[in-house]
Amino acid sequence: MKPAPFRYADPRSVSEALEVLAAEEGATVLAGGQSLLPLLSMRLAAPTTLVDLNRVPGLDAVEVTGDGVRVGALVRHAGLLADRAAARVQPLLARATANVAHPAIRNRGTTVGSIAHADPSGEMTSVLALTGGSVAVAAPSGSGTVGWRDLFVGPLETSLPAAAVVTSAFFPALPPRSGTAFAEVARRKGDYAVCGAGVVVTLDEDRRVAAVRASYVSVGLVPEVHDLTEAVAGAPVEKADWAAAGALARTLVEPDGDLHASADYRRLLVGVLTERTLTEAAAEAAERTP
Repeated sequence: MKPAPFRYADPRSVSEALEVLAAEEGATVLAGGQSLLPLLSMRLAAPTTLVDLNRVPGLDAVEVTGDGVRVGALVRHAGLLADRAAARVQPLLARATANVAHPAIRNRGTTVGSIAHADPSGEMTSVLALTGGSVAVAAPSGSGTVGWRDLFVGPLETSLPAAAVVTSAFFPALPPRSGTAFAEVARRKGDYAVCGAGVVVTLDEDRRVAAVRASYVSVGLVPEVHDLTEAVAGAPVEKADWAAAGALARTLVEPDGDLHASADYRRLLVGVLTERTLTEAAAEAAERTP
């Protein structure tokens, strides 16, 4: 199929993009287009105007500091995946991005666009939640920051006004004495995950488990972060019962079933992937703890 007719706008600044979005009802933003263009082709979306950000300067940078990683709206998944400085400060970025679709899609698709698309089957929405991240938003009424809890309100739905541009996403740095892991199960490599899990394990100075958090892909309607600490709190990292944490995770999620997997199967995968990733993350945390 072919998209419905639309007007094409090619702004050269964020302010110019906002003017178009405010003036034309039904306009939508185009960055990488790897989520939007299939919807256009199937006529599941029919915007009146596409506002292409790709000629707007200053949106294609990855900024890495000790506090975290800021990813511009035009940074491609492949660019973030290759950024070693970003991976050092927040390892979940590279680990999750490596699971995004196929190389061709990662070469064009944008990390911020994936977040703004708000697909609960997307890896980067989960990572934004798990790291406690936020997005920078420009709107005709002014610019501001929106935390992940306030951003996602439903599948493919955010709290942002229609005439707004997400200019960047910020992922806080990995805390000290912490480790991460990310894994997912898909019918074929590169397909949307049937279930995915990202985890963070933090130890105290005595190498005992201090905090355990997990977030899942393709499990809920919006990203959620689950605290699994109670299952292993205070245990020496070498003796922690990660299977117990996986069992706890199964009781906390409420997955839906669809043609790819039943709710029960997704719940089973939550337990399996949680145990597996926590084992990996704990080993990394132990390496980072003197």
